[in-house]
Amino acid sequence: MKKLIFAMTLAATGAVAATSCGGKTAATTAERECADTVATVSPLHVEGLYLLNAKGDTVVLNGPSLGWHSNWGRFYNDSTIMAFKEKWGANITRAAIGAHTSGDVINCYDADSADAMTKLFTVIDAAIANDMYIICDWHSHENRLADARKFFTAVTDKYGDTPNILYEIWNEPTEVEWQEIKDYASEIIPLIRSKAPNSVIIVGTPRWDQDVDIASESPLEFDNLLYSVHYYAASHGDDYRAKAEKAISNGLPLIVSECGSMENTGDGPIDYESWGKWMELADRHKLSVLMWDIADKDETCSMVTSDAPSNAMLWTDAHLKPWAQLARKTIRTRNSAE
Repeated sequence: MKKLIFAMTLAATGAVAATSCGGKTAATTAERECADTVATVSPLHVEGLYLLNAKGDTVVLNGPSLGWHSNWGRFYNDSTIMAFKEKWGANITRAAIGAHTSGDVINCYDADSADAMTKLFTVIDAAIANDMYIICDWHSHENRLADARKFFTAVTDKYGDTPNILYEIWNEPTEVEWQEIKDYASEIIPLIRSKAPNSVIIVGTPRWDQDVDIASESPLEFDNLLYSVHYYAASHGDDYRAKAEKAISNGLPLIVSECGSMENTGDGPIDYESWGKWMELADRHKLSVLMWDIADKDETCSMVTSDAPSNAMLWTDAHLKPWAQLARKTIRTRNSAE
């Protein structure tokens, strides 16, 4: 009975949020003028190890992740999201909003927050218009709590409890102790839930989202949480899969919010064997998977060629690198089997 009441409450809340027009626009300029765009995706919640919809059915989400907004902002447009849905068979994407300068990544949120929010809102609106889920990813390697508070306040002020949005509150904590991540999460989760009380929130884990086994020994005391595990198959093999298996056996609900088939540098050859083992693990435990990334850099993990149009509906197979073709095949296979 408790489960039924919760599901009904989620559905009602989602319907109210989805029919309000606070920025929920459609995929074309003409549609954007209409003030009653309705999201029809089911509200999600976490129960035990699994992500469930309002009916209580297990949901597995698969899609490509956008790259850093600051470097590959040309792909943060309506056509990219539409192509994910119509041509890749995706039911989710991820907006990687860069929080701060990192290596060759510049002009992030700390330098130009207005640009970051404009790009984020564009793809959130497109996901809603295309009946897809989207992860609002605070793409940070550092503890940027003050900026994170501003960022998530702006998003939840605009979208409230819109069911399409999952919140990833710290992309990849690097050499950070689990207790610091927990303290950070304990600040951000209530802030998000004040406007989006039913939201699913994704919590980062230590060492680039690899030490999920450590997180599983002392999880946060909030509901509707998923914990992120990231891997790059050519670098992260059996030892890392064992960490994920241990976390799951300890009852920690996981999501693969970023992964690749190559080395953790983003380059090097695709390791098809290790990739297959990770997919077997994901299939066995019904894990959602986001694949990195939609970018045109000269590296293995950047999925498209430099001459790929900004309008993704015009992409041909010639614009998709081998990793993109593997990712697209995986997405289609996993979503059709759902």
